Amino acid sequence: MMSRIRWFLAGLIAVAVVAGLAVVVPRIGESGEIAADFAEYAPTPQFTERTTETFYVPMSDGTKLAVLLHRPAENGQAVDGRFPVIWHHKLDIYPSPKDGVGPKEAGYSNLTSMSDQGYVVAQVARRGNGQSFGVRRGYHDRVEAQDAYDVTEWLATQPWSNGQVGVYGCSNTGDAAMHAVSMRPPHLKAAFAGCFSWNKYDAMRRGGIAAQWGYGPTRKVEDDLALTPVSGDDDKTLLRQAAEQHQLSTPLAQMWAGMPYRDDYSTLVGSRFWAEGSLSTYADQIRESQVPLYIVGGWRDEFRDQGIVTALNTSGSKLLIGPWRHCENPGLALVQEAQRFFDFHLKGIDTGIDEAPPIRYAIVDSIDDPTGDIGWRTAESWPPTSSGLTDFALGGDGVLGSTAPGTSRFTVDTVVECPDAGEGSTVQPCHVPGAGASFVGAALEKDTEVTGTPIADVTVRVDRDDAHIFAYIEDVAPDGTVSVITEGRLTASLRAETEAPYELPAEVPFHRSYREDAQPLTPGEATRMRFDILPMSYVFRAGHRIQVTVTGYDHRETIPLPDAQGSTVEIVSDPSSPSLVQLPVAQS
Repeated sequence: MMSRIRWFLAGLIAVAVVAGLAVVVPRIGESGEIAADFAEYAPTPQFTERTTETFYVPMSDGTKLAVLLHRPAENGQAVDGRFPVIWHHKLDIYPSPKDGVGPKEAGYSNLTSMSDQGYVVAQVARRGNGQSFGVRRGYHDRVEAQDAYDVTEWLATQPWSNGQVGVYGCSNTGDAAMHAVSMRPPHLKAAFAGCFSWNKYDAMRRGGIAAQWGYGPTRKVEDDLALTPVSGDDDKTLLRQAAEQHQLSTPLAQMWAGMPYRDDYSTLVGSRFWAEGSLSTYADQIRESQVPLYIVGGWRDEFRDQGIVTALNTSGSKLLIGPWRHCENPGLALVQEAQRFFDFHLKGIDTGIDEAPPIRYAIVDSIDDPTGDIGWRTAESWPPTSSGLTDFALGGDGVLGSTAPGTSRFTVDTVVECPDAGEGSTVQPCHVPGAGASFVGAALEKDTEVTGTPIADVTVRVDRDDAHIFAYIEDVAPDGTVSVITEGRLTASLRAETEAPYELPAEVPFHRSYREDAQPLTPGEATRMRFDILPMSYVFRAGHRIQVTVTGYDHRETIPLPDAQGSTVEIVSDPSSPSLVQLPVAQS
């Protein structure tokens, strides 16, 4: 029976290739079933060659964007026929760490290999970037979104396209992919996106604090001239023209620094840009598009909550969260999983993705990067359990879980460093002994799982009218080693809570953070503030201790409070002004 199936499929492929049709056949198991389990989808490649060409495509306003195109090939020639297309809206048509999608293990940059599986794959440099012409007005603005619409529809109508188009990306290119969805191009049928922002303010100025994230590319003409030009531009005449246009782009650092509040208007771009650049603004359009989404995140990526919120606010999305940093995926065959998704939605192959659970997440038991198999779990909703939140008081005696009254005082130091925390988009928070107030629990008698979104509910007393407050959930090993598992932050003056304009995980507070919402502290007066801590799924091992550290500065801050250095912060713990952290402890 097995040989008959293989004979039939081989004949089908031969007929399809001759007819110019794009067909892929999944791997067949020993009993004859299609093997399409999670990250194990491994069809036999249809092609072993591809052609590569570069050229310019004009947008609806005449601006020319650079395109690098991979097509399936045989004997050095592109195969005649129409194929589905997937594309990547990035900063340079060639692989570059500058676009936030570096050469990770089997990662996003390797999706170009899907030309072997009967796809046309396009890399398109965004307006005002790379080899493309134009001026970058903002970062994921609506001009760029219109370009995504134009590119999608152009790709769908080419003679080598069958009209089925998908988009992919991670980090800033994940945002770009999602903004393409928000424009509802008729031919866009699927989006595979990782580590992007649902709401720009909550991602880039989380809690009103700019930490970790850069401001996009700021390049000189010479930087752009070092790029490989589009074919036919050997003397880089066109590349120079594009590079000179790029110099008129909005200075993103200046724009973002000038918008400390969510409703701020930027004169540089003529809009309230936190709203213009946020997917949440176009939630209705994204839902109306009915474009299937596959959302990828990591427990060590600062955008992990953004992926969860996107899944909560869209219908039928797939959500995957691994034990990874930003746009990394060691231990997962990401290209195979992306193909399983695209084969179903662009080729109509029953790969099993449609019946797969909506959420798959890793349970982490070590802060170190995984070296072996990942412990995957599935869920139908988030949070995956109904255990709720467990209160852990921040005792005045420095003990987690103690109700002892008292205050824990620390002095803010804005020059702390974390030399081993990494750099760029993958930099991590770190514990700095003495830089804050720590509250440590007793050694755990058994393994304790915490999965969901913790909440910090602290009462602070500050000698200034504002403060940046950070809360870290930490694992203290038996040898005393402290590892930060997750963290949250909030500007004290933006503590006012309002109803969220979109769905959030249960019990997560929302801070509108409009300019009119700012409530300066009264120096010396105890003030309560609540904020969410980035979601986690972690097992604290027996013998380890859970620790909470509250501090007033993080080494990743890019816009610290101007007078924070030397300020005094007290964490108040007494019956009338309790301080605590609520953890989503999974009940066994």
